[in-house]
Amino acid sequence: MDRRQFIKSGSLGLAAGFVGQTNAFAAGHGERRIYNAVKWTMIKNDLPVLDKFKMSKDVGFDGASLMAPGWFEVKEVLRAIDKTELPVHNVNDANHWKVRLSDPDPTVRKQAKQDLRDTIQFASDVGADSILLVVGKVTDPVHENHDQVWERSTAIIKDTLPLAARLGVRILLENVGNDFCLTPDQWNKYIDQFESPWVGAFFDIGNHHSRGGAAEWLRAIGPRIVKLDVKGHSTERRKNCDIFDGDVPWERIRKEIDRIQFTGWATAEVSGGGEARLRQVVQRMNKALGIG
Repeated sequence: MDRRQFIKSGSLGLAAGFVGQTNAFAAGHGERRIYNAVKWTMIKNDLPVLDKFKMSKDVGFDGASLMAPGWFEVKEVLRAIDKTELPVHNVNDANHWKVRLSDPDPTVRKQAKQDLRDTIQFASDVGADSILLVVGKVTDPVHENHDQVWERSTAIIKDTLPLAARLGVRILLENVGNDFCLTPDQWNKYIDQFESPWVGAFFDIGNHHSRGGAAEWLRAIGPRIVKLDVKGHSTERRKNCDIFDGDVPWERIRKEIDRIQFTGWATAEVSGGGEARLRQVVQRMNKALGIG
């Protein structure tokens, strides 16, 4: 069994148990810990895919989060994984903001559904056990309001769940910057309605800190959280920022992460750059989350 098959088989077993965290990489190593990953858009050097994988591993990342559809050739990614042994743990739906599941236009929603399916397929092809999806956006009170975002996105996600289950890829939902489910109770209700181990939360620490405190959201959402995005946030400036540059209470964050016994992947989502910058991100991220 190669690395990609190992990752997929582990994720299937964990999801079948409906545990809050899916991470075959951690499970295979027999320990509870956090693994750090780089978001692909942070790697700014104009380099081939393989060289970006090599750099990501050299600076200290355990894995990578990619984008789809239309960003990569599967064979090129698989070659990079095999050469570097750096796994792809997640794939972001690259189009979910503009081509939304909640769009008033049925033609756009149909394309959004296809993009979702294509992202899941690509994730499966490269050995990732999850995709990140923003479910929609509240844009106006008549054509794309909160209830409509809920109804439209729910229908498409439910219709896509058989594919996700067949391929062993979890659909992890994010609710930031879209004026949807602005309280933990609403968000929990939205996630729980699917009653599926293939749906969970992708929790963004910086973004949720702007909504009343990341630690409070962590406590409320709890075991629904499968993976983390990691950045800082400045309440004073009302802006996301580098880790430690804002007022996120990282000690409290670590306590809440420990309380829910989180095991799995945490992906950096801050300003990127070349090798020196990425090393700095790894160091800050490891310190913030207590990795090491």
